[in-house]
Formats: sequence, structure tokens, C-alpha cells
Amino acid sequence: MTYQQILGDLKKKQFQPVYFLHGSEPYFIDAISDFIEENALPEAEKAFNQVVLYGRDVDHLAVIDNARRYPMMSPHQVVIVKEAQEMKDLKDLEKYVTNPLTSTILVLCHKHKSFNTTTKFGKLLQEKGVVFDSKKLYDNQVPDWIHDYLQHLRLKITPGAADLLAEYLGTDLSLIAHELDKLSLHLQPGTEITAQHVEEYVGISREYNIFELQKALSNMDLARISRILQNFIANPKRNPTIMVIGSLASFFTKVYLLHFLKNASDTDVQQKLGLRSTYALKEYRSAIRHFPLAKTEEIISTLKTCDLMAKGVDYNSTGKEEGELLKEMMFRILH
Repeated sequence: MTYQQILGDLKKKQFQPVYFLHGSEPYFIDAISDFIEENALPEAEKAFNQVVLYGRDVDHLAVIDNARRYPMMSPHQVVIVKEAQEMKDLKDLEKYVTNPLTSTILVLCHKHKSFNTTTKFGKLLQEKGVVFDSKKLYDNQVPDWIHDYLQHLRLKITPGAADLLAEYLGTDLSLIAHELDKLSLHLQPGTEITAQHVEEYVGISREYNIFELQKALSNMDLARISRILQNFIANPKRNPTIMVIGSLASFFTKVYLLHFLKNASDTDVQQKLGLRSTYALKEYRSAIRHFPLAKTEEIISTLKTCDLMAKGVDYNSTGKEEGELLKEMMFRILH
């Protein structure tokens, strides 16, 4: 089942006896678990019919003992096991999962890595309950996720502002959700979030950011490149060198791929490069005019070297020297 399907059923009070939530993205696991914890039972019933356990503190016998209790004056009881990946005998829960109580809602939260569902225990979980594999989003999926999240907060967002947030906050959905919740506290329902709002409430500059640097590089606007670079150097915490290098590596990788897609339609190119708009595609088409294939290959190699240096390989990337690395990198990109 998908995340949306699970939440949809939970909102309708359609519960399953076992929920096994696993995977590398903790946000979705926490969201489902928290929803059950907060909404499955009325507040008055939680004291007697809801228990939260932690994998590092319990074994399978303790979980089974709690799960086999019958609810008091309620149709259900809830047993949530957080950090279930730390249970050494997790698979021994097979004894309970084989015949779970329909009056118990058992939630197993196995975070940070996927569980092998092809095992005997994994197949049993799929047969007897709901198994959800929580996967991290790809970079190009994050802006759409931001848009969907804001819909629940009754807010809108411009594509540019969504891209800006995604670029600077990465794929950590918990961090992104935290920043979006902060934004919602300052804005009226129905507001469309712009880059100006992002700058004001999140602290990401709409003028000096990686998107503006990429745009300046696409147009070979040397004066603007210089201004943005100086701002990055002056604000290293806001623009970490490793993040700048990683973003430029992604940008020039797409420029490289575009060299082999010159005759493809805009729709095909957008799909293959993971671009959200024809406006973004225009920037990349402009970039390939200034960065021929051989030069693009050279830049990607330079960025790989600079990435290693920024991580401390044969280089002391602290203080003033971090700024020197950015200057050296940009010089090699432009010459």
C-alpha cells in the first residue's frame, strides 16, 4: 500500500492488526506511526489501551505479551514499537504475527533501512498486515512533495520557491516539513509562497543562491557570477562549499547529458533530465552553447576533485581556504 492509501484508511478508522513500517526515509514512518498514536483511540481510552515500546529496551516476548492483552472498554488497543530495527529477536514475532489479535493494532517501526520482505517473516507480515517500504525521494521529486505538503496547510508555492527550498534543504523531509510548518505560522491560508517569503522566513537568499549562480553560468554573466561567488564566500554557513559543489555537479551532469539530446523534443529532454519546466530547459540549452562537450567533461572532473578537497582529501577546507577553493574551482570552470 502507498503512504496516501494507508493514511486514507486510517482516517476512515479502517485498522489492520499489524503495520510493519520500514525503509530509509524516516519521515513517512513517523507520520503513519504518529497518526495512529494520536488518532486511533479517543484520548480517554489511551491510558489503558495504548503503549509505546522501544526496540532497544524490549524483546519479542515483551511485545507479544503487550499485543495479546485485550482492550479495556474499547474495541481496540494500540501497541507501537519504535526503533524496531534494534530488536535482536525481531523475527521471533512470527509467533504472534501468524495469528494476531484483531482487537490489537500493532505498529512496528523499522527505520533507516529496508527489511528483507522475501524472508519467511517478511512474507508473513505481508499476508497478515500492512507492509510499507518508506523510500527516500529523488531530488527532482522533492518540489512536488513540497507542493503537496503545503496543500494540507492551505498554502500554495511558486515553482521557483519550491525549487529553492528543495535545493537548499535537500531530501530530508523532516527538515523540509519543519521549515514549511514555520512558514505557515507567518502566512495567511491561501497565500502563495514566493522566493521573497523563503528569504524572509527561512533565511535562503533569493538573489544569492545556487539557482542564480547556475543561471549566471548558463548566460556566462561574469559580473553576476563574481558577485554571487563573493556572497557565498562571505556566508559559508548559508552556502556550504560541499553543497555548492554538489549542486554544480548535478547541473553540469545535466548539461553533459543535454549534449547527447540536442535533437530530442522538449518533453523528452525534460523527462530525461528531470526538469520541471521549459524555462529551466532554456537555461540548460543556453549552457551548452557556452560549455562544449569537452569543456563540460573537464568541469565535471574538476568538480569531482574539488569535492574530495572540500571533504579534506589533500586539502584543509576550513576558514579562508574554503573560500580559496571556491575561487579556484570557479576559475577552472570559466577558463
